[in-house]
Amino acid sequence: MRTLELKGFDELIGGCTTQALHLEMRDAYVPSDPSFRAFTGDGPAYDRTQRESDWHALIAPAVARGVSVRRARIVSEPVTPYIRFEYAVTESMNLSAGEQVRWLPRRNASDLALPGNDFWLFDDRLIRFHHFAGDGEHIEDELTDDPAAIKLCAQAFEAVWDRAIDHREYRIS
Repeated sequence: MRTLELKGFDELIGGCTTQALHLEMRDAYVPSDPSFRAFTGDGPAYDRTQRESDWHALIAPAVARGVSVRRARIVSEPVTPYIRFEYAVTESMNLSAGEQVRWLPRRNASDLALPGNDFWLFDDRLIRFHHFAGDGEHIEDELTDDPAAIKLCAQAFEAVWDRAIDHREYRIS
């Protein structure tokens, strides 16, 4: 697979014309995140205002110009504390920015061909893979325009999306 020079997320989303798809498949991410630590009571209070404002400043303009931004999350049930946190902030962080978000219980994904890593797919032309350590800490991102990887990720995302439950209907266990 050919790796490209990594671009900033703002440049990738800014260059989108039709869609940006994000598939999340882990049950825990970045345990050191101060927002998550505050949510679990394992850290000081954290004001999410700036983080959400920054995210909205990236996503809302793309949505306003007609880009469909969809996020699908495959989760184990009962959910982990991190997924409970993601669920709690989805309305204010993702939906209010214009994203569409769906959840798929992992037990309903057993027969799907999925890539090995979470990713963002931009306009079926670029994939930004996310690499995490076993504990969920972010290691690095990788950018590629490999046609086979694009096809796999596009098909995987649509298969998950078709089975997943809209955020407003999904209930965490």
